Amino acid sequence: MAAPILVVAAALVDDLDQPARMLAARRTRPEALAGRWEFPGGKVDQGETPVSALHRELREELGVTAELGREVPGPDDDGSWPLTERYRMRLWIARITEGHPEPLEDHDELRWLSSAELHDVDWIEGDLPIVTALRAHFEEAGSTSGGR
Repeated sequence: MAAPILVVAAALVDDLDQPARMLAARRTRPEALAGRWEFPGGKVDQGETPVSALHRELREELGVTAELGREVPGPDDDGSWPLTERYRMRLWIARITEGHPEPLEDHDELRWLSSAELHDVDWIEGDLPIVTALRAHFEEAGSTSGGR
């Protein structure tokens, strides 16, 4: 069996400490995923660190620079999230520090979602467990900020 392919992604939020909204991106390809929503990011190229790959992907896909917050650990032994048999993802909560996000590559629409709206879009199956974990994080942050 081939080694898993590592991808990286960002849960782009409006505030690292007390997020109220998160950015979702709608895929245009491949055909099997077109029209479904995901976290922006992509594959780690040979010789790249996961963090440098994520910064590169955010520039290429959205035209933004971001500050990375904490990594959201997944259930796999290495802390990654299983997406498919072949792909594993590492994900960081991040905040845009430069640029305005635009769907430049692989996406045709971006949408800022509140905690209550996180399940209003058709997420790719592999991202759903992460969305659920992040929703709990949003709600926890909202309760500690006095309900914002």
